[in-house]
Amino acid sequence: MNNNKKTSKEVSSLASNILKDSNSSKIQKTLAGSALSQSNTKNQTGSKMESVASKVLQSDKYSDTTKTLAGSILSQSNKKR
Repeated sequence: MNNNKKTSKEVSSLASNILKDSNSSKIQKTLAGSALSQSNTKNQTGSKMESVASKVLQSDKYSDTTKTLAGSILSQSNKKR
């Protein structure tokens, strides 16, 4: 089952800014790259990124920005998994 959801313009812009910012964390850049790869394509989140995004959302140590990216990524995951 394909997921037709795409990263929103707002999250795409956020992800782009994160990738340009040398002060962004590695996890933010990883999530941002995944979100952008789903921006205007039929790509969907892979199982490894699902796991990463899920852990981010369950942790108190990540910022709201990081959790926004993680939430977007999970919303585009394969529903069969």
